[in-house]
Order: sequence, then C-alpha cells, then structure tokens
Amino acid sequence: MKRIVPATAAQIAAIVLTGAALSAPLPKDRLDPQQAIARSEQAIGRSVGAYTLSDSTGASFSLDAYRGKPLVISLIYSACSSICPPSTQHLIAAVGEGRRILGADAFEVLTVGFDARNDTPVRMAQFAATQGVKFSNWRLASGDARTLEALLRDLGFSYAAVAGGFDHIAQTTIIDRDGRVYRQVYGDDFPIRMLIEPLKDVIYGTTGAFTVGGLIDRIRLICTTYDPGAGRYRIDYGLVFGSVIAGLSLLLFGAVLLREWRRTARA
Repeated sequence: MKRIVPATAAQIAAIVLTGAALSAPLPKDRLDPQQAIARSEQAIGRSVGAYTLSDSTGASFSLDAYRGKPLVISLIYSACSSICPPSTQHLIAAVGEGRRILGADAFEVLTVGFDARNDTPVRMAQFAATQGVKFSNWRLASGDARTLEALLRDLGFSYAAVAGGFDHIAQTTIIDRDGRVYRQVYGDDFPIRMLIEPLKDVIYGTTGAFTVGGLIDRIRLICTTYDPGAGRYRIDYGLVFGSVIAGLSLLLFGAVLLREWRRTARA
C-alpha cells in the first residue's frame, strides 16, 4: 500500500508521496497532498453530525453520546499494514500521556474504520487487540458506507482506493465539547504536544461553574511543562512555589484592602 505522510499545514511543501515526487504528475487515483490538507483544514469549526456507528462489540451508538466532552478521532482501515499500525501505536503513547496529565476521564478517543465493506465490528476488535488498544476511554467503530461518507466529509478526511489498499491522509481530529472540529493533527509520528496542548484548550479553555477541583486542575496544568528530553510532561515545582507565593500575596493584599475599606466606612 502507498500512503501519504503529512506534516503540519504550514509544511505542505514538505509532504511527499511514497515513491513519487510532488513535482511529478500524480496518477488519477492518487491523492494530491496539498488538496488533502486544504480540505482537512477547511473542516475546522465544522459541526460533526450525530451519526450512528457500531462499536467493536457490535453495539450501536450515536456520536451525540460524546457531546459535553472533548473527543479525539483517528481514522484507519483494519487491513492496513503500513501507516495505520504505527500511527495507532503513536496515538496510544500520546493518549496515555494525555490521560496522565489531563485525567483518565477528561476526554474520549474514537478510532473509526473508513473501509465500509471490510471494517466490520469483528475486524475492528481484532485491530484493537493486535495494536493493544486497552484504554477505558477509547472505542473502535465502523459504519455503513453512507454514514461514513458523511462523517468523513464533516472531518475533512481524504482517501482513495489504490491497488492493495488505500491512499489516505494521516489525520487525527480533535472535536470540542460542542461537537465541532477544533484541531487537526497530521502524521504518524507527530510531537505529543501537538495533541495534548489543543486538548488542554478544549478541556479547560471554556468557562464553566466554579469548583475547587477545577481550580486545582487549572493550577496543576499551569505548573506542568513539557520536557523534550524525556518526551513527557512534568510538574515544574518552581512554578508551583511561585504560584503559591503569588496566591498568598493576592490574599494578603485583599485582606489589607478589606481592612482599610471597613475602617474608612466606620469613619
């Protein structure tokens, strides 16, 4: 199978097709990398329909069930032996880090098989077992041709049938709480921060009811930095100490202002 390995949208010129230069004419059944990325980026802000899919156990569910919580969608086909396995393995590592930093229940993951003819629930279950997808917040699913066509259009996902498989863009999509496409992540070996940082935005970037737990989560995230050497996030205790000092200073300043206001009011 031949494949497209995209980088970021800002690096379209660096996108290549295995075995074919961008300057060479593309066969009619091959995807144009620039057009594929453009279509993908145009999907940002688009609402994803409440489509009904079947998970790897055969149970039906609606994408409406994910409303209210961020959702990461990856797209594969179960017979893939090239791009889909390594991209899934990399996503497993990224999701594991996201669960560690953001919480196991902070977001959901859905892998959809886009080969309507062959990606049956049984085949998707086999793919999950082979790849070792075991997280409780991760489900694999398939659907009928019409449903998948509509879903892939909403997601801006491109693919084309070729001899031995499919030519397809390596795309992971982040859906916000309201069911809209928030960010596209490209490639089968993307930097983990490219997934986790936008997830942090959609998890904590909206205004909600104040809770002590939510405040603690926000403080913890502010004090969490990415360590490129270790390839993972860690708590920066210098930031923690600075945050505590800043918080205590604000409280002290507020207490002084309150005392002065009361004294002035009595006078």
